[in-house]
Amino acid sequence: MDTILLKSIRAVDAENDFISDIYIEDGKIKYVADSIDMDADIVIDGTGLAVMPSFFDMHVHFRDPGFTHKEDVLTGCAAALAGGVTGVVCMPNTNPVADNADTIKYVINKADGTGVDVYPAGCITNGMSGSGLCNYKELISAGVKAISDDGRPVENAEQMRQALEMSNDNGLLVISHCEDLSIINGGIMNKGEISEKLGVKGMDRASEDMITAREIILAESVDARIHIAHVSTKGSTEIIRQSKKAGVKVTCETCPHYFLLTDEKLLARDADFRMNPPLRTAEDTEAIIEGIVDGTIDCIVTDHAPHAAEEKADFEKAPNGVVGLETSFAASLTGLYHTGKVSLNKIVQLMSVNPRKLLGLEYISIKPNETADLVIADLNKEWTVEPQMLHSKSKNTVFKGMKLKGKPIMTLSKGEIKYKEM
Repeated sequence: MDTILLKSIRAVDAENDFISDIYIEDGKIKYVADSIDMDADIVIDGTGLAVMPSFFDMHVHFRDPGFTHKEDVLTGCAAALAGGVTGVVCMPNTNPVADNADTIKYVINKADGTGVDVYPAGCITNGMSGSGLCNYKELISAGVKAISDDGRPVENAEQMRQALEMSNDNGLLVISHCEDLSIINGGIMNKGEISEKLGVKGMDRASEDMITAREIILAESVDARIHIAHVSTKGSTEIIRQSKKAGVKVTCETCPHYFLLTDEKLLARDADFRMNPPLRTAEDTEAIIEGIVDGTIDCIVTDHAPHAAEEKADFEKAPNGVVGLETSFAASLTGLYHTGKVSLNKIVQLMSVNPRKLLGLEYISIKPNETADLVIADLNKEWTVEPQMLHSKSKNTVFKGMKLKGKPIMTLSKGEIKYKEM
C-alpha cells in the first residue's frame, strides 16, 4: 500500500479546522504536524484544498438485486466515491426485498473491494408487507445495523410499536418513511399553488407530519430510538424539535434538494424533479435550513434513487426518486456553507460523524491512528452539473444544469485512493 503525504492542507473534522501536513501509512493517519519531512510514494500539494473525514450516506437505493438497469452495487459505489462517500446504508426495497440473510449477504459481498462500506438495511416487516415482523436476529447476524420499510410506511401502528420496543434489546436503528398513504391518495407532487396550476393531484404535507408525530409517540411509549427519514416539511421539523426538547429519542435526516429547491421546479413538468417526499415550498425550505442550523436535523443524506431515462419520460406516470450521491456535498456547501449559514465543521458533523454515530460505527477525526477514510475537496471550485458525467447508471438529478460551488476531487478509503478527479 502506497504511503501518502498531504502538504499544507486545510484539515477539518467535526471539531477542528487547521492547516497541516498529514502522513498516511498502512491505511491509517500516521502523523499530523505543521511540517512533515518524510519520503512518501505519493505527495499531494494541499494548498487551497481541504481534507475531511469521508462522508457516510445513511439513505441510498442501489436497486440491487432486481432493478439493476437503474443502478447496481458497483455503479452505486462508484457514484458514492465520486461524492466523497465511503459508507452507505442501502434501503431494502429491492427484488427480492432485504428481509432475509441471503439478500443482505449478497449486497455486502458484491460491495467488497469497492472502497465503500455498504450496510444494507433490513426490512421492518416481512416482504415489506406491513404485516409480521422480520427475524431481526437473522438480519443482525448477516450484518444489518438498521431496519426500514422505506419506500412505504409501516401502516400498522402496533407493528411499528413492536419493532421499536424490540430495538431496545437488539440495538437496531428503526428508520421510518413517514407518509400516510390515505392522505397521499395518488398525489404526485406537493399539494399547493403549483399542483393546482399544473392540474395534478398533490401530496398534502399533513401526510408526512401525521406519521412523524405517530412514530414519535410510539417511540416515546416504549422509550426507544426512532429515526425519521428525509424530512421535508416545516411541520415535521417543528414536531421533531419539540420532541427532542421533551427528551424523546428521535433523530432525523434531510436531503439537499429539500433546502435548495422548491416545488416551482415542477412547473417545467419534468419528472426528474419528482421524488417522495416531494419538493415543498419556500416556507418549508427555510424551516429545513433552520432545523439544520439549530441541530434539530442530525444528518444530510441523499435518498439516492436512480431511475432510467425512459422511466422518467412521462411527468405524471414516472416513478418518484432522484440521484444525489455525487452532488450532495457540493449542494450542501453551496446552500449552507458558502452562504454563511453553517461552518465546515457542521457539514462534517452532518455528513460524516452523526450518521456513523447513529449506526454505532466508528467515526473519524483528523488525528494519528485514525482510519484514513478521507475526502479531499476544492471548496471553491465552481462547476455545472452535467447528468451524463455522473457515475451512476441513472442521470435523474434535480441539480442538472445548476452551478455548484465546491467539489470532492479525491476520496481515500482505508488509505487507498479510490477516486481521483481526472
